[in-house]
Amino acid sequence: MAKYRICLIEGDGIGHEVIPSTRRVLDAAGFDAEYVLAEAGYEYFLDHGTSVPQATYDAVESTDATLFGAATSPSGEKPAGFFGAIRHLRQKYGLYANVRPTRTRPVPHSYENVDLVIVRENTQGLYVEQERLYGDTAIADTVITRGASERIGKFAADLAMKRSKRLTVVHKSNVLPVTQGLFMNTILNHTKTVEGLNTSTMIVDNAAMQLVRNPQQFDVMVMTNMFGDILSDLAAGLVGGLGIAASGNVGDKFGIFESVHGSAPDIAGQGISNPTASILAAVLMLDHLGDHETARRVDSAVNRVLAEGPRTRDLGGTVGNKEFTDAVIKALA
Repeated sequence: MAKYRICLIEGDGIGHEVIPSTRRVLDAAGFDAEYVLAEAGYEYFLDHGTSVPQATYDAVESTDATLFGAATSPSGEKPAGFFGAIRHLRQKYGLYANVRPTRTRPVPHSYENVDLVIVRENTQGLYVEQERLYGDTAIADTVITRGASERIGKFAADLAMKRSKRLTVVHKSNVLPVTQGLFMNTILNHTKTVEGLNTSTMIVDNAAMQLVRNPQQFDVMVMTNMFGDILSDLAAGLVGGLGIAASGNVGDKFGIFESVHGSAPDIAGQGISNPTASILAAVLMLDHLGDHETARRVDSAVNRVLAEGPRTRDLGGTVGNKEFTDAVIKALA
């Protein structure tokens, strides 16, 4: 019997390419797992009228962790009955911490000596999707609670204490003192009780500028949902782009790990997608499961291929998904 059971959800677009590639890498690394294949996303909705079927809930709940490929979220007016699969799964399973590491990789134009983690509150803020229209006026609610703020603050503080003991609380309480103020002050009240933790605060627009000017000053950053969504993409741009950006959605019981990039319908099916982000999401999953040795081996193999080549087109190379994956497997050996 395999040591782990892992749910694989390819999702949409290039998810059908990067998840199989990631599985190949995990198999080559000797990861002892049984895989359960499940479906979710916009493509599934178009065929079946729901974004996530019951069989997928069963798969997520019966496995040790989930790898998710990519999701399409149509812009503008959503079709009746559609909901974003990954956002829904975050809410349903209480995956309150979205963890997005940003680290210098050996790729062109990457900033040097960057090693930071953005911790994004994953269940509240503007992404509760409570919108309404009154004639020509659209209103969206933002939801911030003391309990969720304390929970994410504790998670970020614990992570910071395992790293360099530095935590930056990013906020906009100068304009939104009630909601952003509650978020910031709740976290600060908790961090006062953490001996040895160096906590600072920074307004989000300044944080955006500082990330571009001097990202090396940051270690762990914690913020609300939308700010984390935006700044984590900015941070990814400092070290090579979304093609190498991975994230973990973590709660008290479940974990879903995914690449940060979208479904890229313009290149789906052409075999030229970059599987790096998905492979690095698997590294986060391995660490979450406690298999740190395999995580380090896979991470090192990815870095070796990124340094020596071949690289995919988005990183200035010429190869496709299969060739890059083959090179990572060879580096593992």
